Amino acid sequence: MALTTACSGGSQSSSTPETTAAQKDAAADTSAAAEGGSSDLDTSNPITIAVAAPMTGDNSEYGIGFANAAKLMAQKWNDNGGCLGREVQIVEYDDKNTSEEATTIAQKIVSDKDNIAGVIGHFASGVCMTAAPIYQENGVIEISPSSSHPDYSSIGDYIFRNNTVISKEGGASVDIAVNDLGKKNIGIISIMTDWGTNTSKIINDIIDGMSDKGVKVVAHEEVMEGSDDYSAAIAKLNEAGAEAVICCGMYNLVAPVAKQYKQVNPDVTIIAFSNAYSQQLLELGGSAVNGVCFPVIFFADSDDPEIQAYVKQYTDVYGSAPSALTSQAYDSVGMLLTAIEDAGTTESAKVKDALYNVDYPGVTGQTKFDSNGDVDKEFVKVTIEDGKFVKMK
Repeated sequence: MALTTACSGGSQSSSTPETTAAQKDAAADTSAAAEGGSSDLDTSNPITIAVAAPMTGDNSEYGIGFANAAKLMAQKWNDNGGCLGREVQIVEYDDKNTSEEATTIAQKIVSDKDNIAGVIGHFASGVCMTAAPIYQENGVIEISPSSSHPDYSSIGDYIFRNNTVISKEGGASVDIAVNDLGKKNIGIISIMTDWGTNTSKIINDIIDGMSDKGVKVVAHEEVMEGSDDYSAAIAKLNEAGAEAVICCGMYNLVAPVAKQYKQVNPDVTIIAFSNAYSQQLLELGGSAVNGVCFPVIFFADSDDPEIQAYVKQYTDVYGSAPSALTSQAYDSVGMLLTAIEDAGTTESAKVKDALYNVDYPGVTGQTKFDSNGDVDKEFVKVTIEDGKFVKMK
């Protein structure tokens, strides 16, 4: 399979010629590698989609996943005649998950907006909210597969998210702890980031507002992202009598917390979020993550034949199963290309209007943007048994 891509790191300047060169590189790579695609595909005037996300650094697996998924969806369209008969290309930008780098990249993209049909990204909510006003002001479509901050999509009508707002996922996490597992004494451990702070506050507010006043937050500990030792926070949560701990962080928080908590109290239940639902969690956590629960929009072991085919193809190409956020990136590209096809043009204003009308049957469920650019999806409750993700019973 030929996957079209070019790499445009954030260290490059924001001049249009460099972006154009990157697009030409992508075309050259495709021409050299492509076999078995549509012979009628117009490769002289490609439709280019940018993926802007961390390709290096601590969160690079998310950005790489976005790019991999985007390339897979692009190839799916190219194998079926392209979009509007034109080849679809993916150009990558490494924002290093920083607002500074994202600003530079957003400015570079909008300077070449006539050649870029839209942006899939960025990853972290704070980074998305830094870049989004630049895209909005310049009429460039941005679809984030991961931003969950409630204020993100309200930045403007060119700004979309293919992810649920954190209040909905937070509510699903509390529902697992309280209604599925029957726990009343809830602990929270959260990373010291905008996302971690916002998410933990939402969890607190949800529990405070419950009709069952026997359910309470017994302790909340904030920790530095990327630390290896959470023993002090775990000791305080355990001393407070936490029966279940809602872990507001990604797999690199959930795995070590699970390992260290098992040494103190093996009976505690850890509930995580979809951003921790990944093969990396299983690899890093080992047997310690057995019993961790999640609400997820995408379940890789679904018996749906479309999902099975997608997971097999992704795994065959990239060596591991796709995560939930990766799969939302996959569907995001599909939705954007569908809107372009429906609009009959890459003209941004017309594609944007068409995007609001797309009702997309994706691997992460039936997806339609509301008037604010948000989506509403159903969660699947998942746990880990014997090192495998399974649906909760």
